[in-house]
Amino acid sequence: MSTILIIEDEKSIVDLISFNLKREGHEILSAFDGGTGLELALSGRADLVLLDVMLPVMDGFEVLRRLRQTSDIPVIMVTAREEETDKILGLETGADDYITKPFSIKELAARIKANMRRTIVRQSEAPKSAPGTYGPFRLDKDLQSVTKNGRTLELTPREYDIICYFFERPSQIISREELMENVWGYDYYGDLRAVDVAMRRLREKLEDDPADPKYLMTKRGAGYYMQV
Repeated sequence: MSTILIIEDEKSIVDLISFNLKREGHEILSAFDGGTGLELALSGRADLVLLDVMLPVMDGFEVLRRLRQTSDIPVIMVTAREEETDKILGLETGADDYITKPFSIKELAARIKANMRRTIVRQSEAPKSAPGTYGPFRLDKDLQSVTKNGRTLELTPREYDIICYFFERPSQIISREELMENVWGYDYYGDLRAVDVAMRRLREKLEDDPADPKYLMTKRGAGYYMQV
């Protein structure tokens, strides 16, 4: 059973989501402003956060920025704002996913399940093997860390999962759809920008010059591949 924290200022929406997620077997925590929500998110009591953007006291983007300073808890942005810049900003700030109001409870439940599944698998994995070396990179699955030339890279859990997926398939071109299905854990609902944002952020951490990449490469019209 997972505990879901809903940070949303509209009580009717909180009640609707809570009712349906409890039927799915989840426990629910709720907060109606950003400050209280951040405190609950940092308390360690929740397994996943549903985070609205438009909140009193502190907006959702600021909550996410502060949360990501110390926590890698899965966060799904839930917002009525459809502007592309808002979605991209949420993903670049560290959201694992976003969903736009109005949404179906079925779709929301699917996204929660997918994000929780990735977290559970990551936390329950037994030690895999000795660290592997891929060019200047060293992947240690026991520590769930990646170093480049001996320097540890500061990666989110999603970024770590992406690197593992590429290292296991050297030089193989991987489409955005394949990444979404196998790293995010489900078929995305027609919007693959989350992959592009994640790859851009990851390239900034892997490359000496992200504008002239040497390792994480793009094959136009096909996908991405790792060259090590």
